[in-house]
Amino acid sequence: MSRIGKAPVAIPSGVKVKIENRLVTVEGPLGTLEHQHHPAVQVAVDDAAAAVKVTREEDDRVSRSVHGLTRALVNNMVEGVTKGYEKRLEIVGVGYLASLQKDVLQLRVGFANELHVRVPQGLTVTCPDQTHVTIKGIDKQLVGQFAAEVRALRKPEPYKGKGIRYENEQVRRKAGKAVTK
Repeated sequence: MSRIGKAPVAIPSGVKVKIENRLVTVEGPLGTLEHQHHPAVQVAVDDAAAAVKVTREEDDRVSRSVHGLTRALVNNMVEGVTKGYEKRLEIVGVGYLASLQKDVLQLRVGFANELHVRVPQGLTVTCPDQTHVTIKGIDKQLVGQFAAEVRALRKPEPYKGKGIRYENEQVRRKAGKAVTK
């Protein structure tokens, strides 16, 4: 039995969970999220315990692998509509900066042209200063995916550490060419 899958997902007050035809809908103070779960697992709401339980009937490989995944996705949905998710990026380098124009993130990160990245629907992107970008949203996957796409535009390089990195990310530094005589 999956250790993650067998744990029930607690439903906090102010959150409504509805299940219809394998479509799990979670509605909370920050918004609404939906997920179509795999047919190998069953998702049920236990009103008495105020929890969502994920079970499986079969014990084959697919059912086992999807069991814990489905429970984790439902848990992420509940957490997203109550607290939300946030990723912070920092830009390191001389002349490197970020700014926001309506729904377009503009980045100057050492290329000849300025990079323009459209912010997806459902995310809130802010630039508290020119070297930091904050990405907020209720969908954990969407927040992480957008942060990874922005970081991939100019990954931190190992010699000077210039580029876009997650806040508190440790960049492994290499020594440059050593003068030998």
